[in-house]
Amino acid sequence: MQKSISKLKKELDKWFSLFIRLRNATDHEGLCQCFTCGKVGHYKSGGMQNGHFQSRRFMATRYSEDGNCEVQCVACNMFRGGEQYKFAINLDAKYGEGRAEELEFLARTIMKVSRIDYEEKISYYKEAVDKLKKDKGIE
Repeated sequence: MQKSISKLKKELDKWFSLFIRLRNATDHEGLCQCFTCGKVGHYKSGGMQNGHFQSRRFMATRYSEDGNCEVQCVACNMFRGGEQYKFAINLDAKYGEGRAEELEFLARTIMKVSRIDYEEKISYYKEAVDKLKKDKGIE
């Protein structure tokens, strides 16, 4: 029996979040830094999450590697509502002036994700996570 779309979305969220946190991990210790406050923590056990500039409800930017998704600590991501103002300033500093505004516009475009899209992205991010772990010597 095939997985439901909601289960596929949840699985993709898991692998994509791991990818974002590992991509930003600095070394073999697996440490990464919060995009909005600078706190350092372990990608898996240090209270670090995949923070979204534009809400996850917007499918056009939900899995965006180029700015919408960055590592955030639990405090910034959950308790401080994502620190969107600081997030925007840091986005423009990292990716170029106007990136935050581009993402706000892009988020509001309609995007339908098919079963095949989910399955392909899950496979892609599983492999990407394995490669990052190997390349960085992280467990």
